[in-house]
Amino acid sequence: MTGDSSSKIVSEMTDKLDKIRAAQKQRIEKEARPGETYAQAAHRLQVESDKQPPTKSNMRKPPSGDAQMDFFVPALYDVGTRDSRSIMDVAVFRLSKKERRAGDVIRYDLPDGYVEVKSGPDGMASIWDYDIVLMLVSHLTEAVNAYHAGKGEKPSRKFRPHVTDILRFCRKGHGGRQAEEIERALERLRGTTIKSVRERVNNNGRTMREVEAEGLIGSYRVVSYTDSGRIADLEIEAPQWLYREIIEGKRPDVLTVHHDYFLIEPGLGKFVYRLARRAAGKGTAKWAFRTIYERSGSTGTFKKFSFNLRSLIELNDLPEYVLREEKGLKGPQLIMTHRDAIAVIDSEGS
Repeated sequence: MTGDSSSKIVSEMTDKLDKIRAAQKQRIEKEARPGETYAQAAHRLQVESDKQPPTKSNMRKPPSGDAQMDFFVPALYDVGTRDSRSIMDVAVFRLSKKERRAGDVIRYDLPDGYVEVKSGPDGMASIWDYDIVLMLVSHLTEAVNAYHAGKGEKPSRKFRPHVTDILRFCRKGHGGRQAEEIERALERLRGTTIKSVRERVNNNGRTMREVEAEGLIGSYRVVSYTDSGRIADLEIEAPQWLYREIIEGKRPDVLTVHHDYFLIEPGLGKFVYRLARRAAGKGTAKWAFRTIYERSGSTGTFKKFSFNLRSLIELNDLPEYVLREEKGLKGPQLIMTHRDAIAVIDSEGS
């Protein structure tokens, strides 16, 4: 990003904040009671607002007992959440809870080929199923960092969490059918494959076509009690592409993910957060609605998708990022700005 474009974004954000402050001041002055000072009116309106029933939100409430335990050695669910950078800006899963999309295909065209996401008869893995992969990525990253620091052995592809560790890591309650659903989620993850088709020129100048396909997870094993159905033992194998991406190189190519990501309710909200984390980082990124629609693998119309995206922008309560819409030359654009960047602008303008 050039200095001119950065200055333009800062100027736009400052103007927006000034307008918000002016509108807020005007509202407080308008609703002030006779004889009430501005400060008294502002305090009263804030107290009244706090007593109002909660409004619609993109975020669900944390489950009971969600508070993280303070262990000196982190438990499985205390490890910082990380995601594979390479697949954070495309949907390798479905964003809908209702559509199973069994036997379906999502295709993303690239300059040097294409990527296809294919689902099996049990349905395509959902973005909520992918929470298990996030846990796998996070612990594999933790283990390889310890290995590089000389504090452990090179991690294998096998991961053996307890079912309660998965539920706590993904911030899900322990009641109902949460544990039972894990086995079905694993089957969807194993049955959803990513097929990559790329063309490259070799050392002899000949164009080569390379095809590689693998599931979102490798094999898995679940041992449960027949009388209660409770899971006693669980084993998940990392796919070769993911294991290779994290293990090879000096540093794993992953990004940290905010812990409240798991509380985001709509699938589109989770996808937009991942996109913002990948594209905006600690600053600002701009993506066209149409591009996000194409990267989401959505089966709905662009009109309906834009409506849902505007609902996210209106509520504007995703972790870490502020969303706003802006007109572009080829249609509406989503501006994603890290809240810390806005705080800096706010402090500089005050």
